Amino acid sequence: MIGDILHYSLHFLAPGLIAWVFYRERWTRVWLILLATMLVDLDHLLATPVFDPNRCSIGFHPLHTVPAMAVYVVMLWFPKTRIVGIGLLLHMVADGVDCGMMMM
Repeated sequence: MIGDILHYSLHFLAPGLIAWVFYRERWTRVWLILLATMLVDLDHLLATPVFDPNRCSIGFHPLHTVPAMAVYVVMLWFPKTRIVGIGLLLHMVADGVDCGMMMM
């Protein structure tokens, strides 16, 4: 229960907070872009089964691997990709927290 609240807060509320604090003049648009980065979970469609509540996404799905995350970090250096990079990395943090909660 607590893990689910934390997980979904990181997916929905944290992007809004980041948008409001760092991009206040266009926070709504930035928030929507950050939310759109959740489409990274489309890589879950490549797994069998598609959803497994006991599976950690990090390191399992192609867009949730260390090499993919390295690309997301590089995206931070370029103004045109920075917001998407932030959203993707925040998504990885949220999924990482979820994985950590499974180990408890």
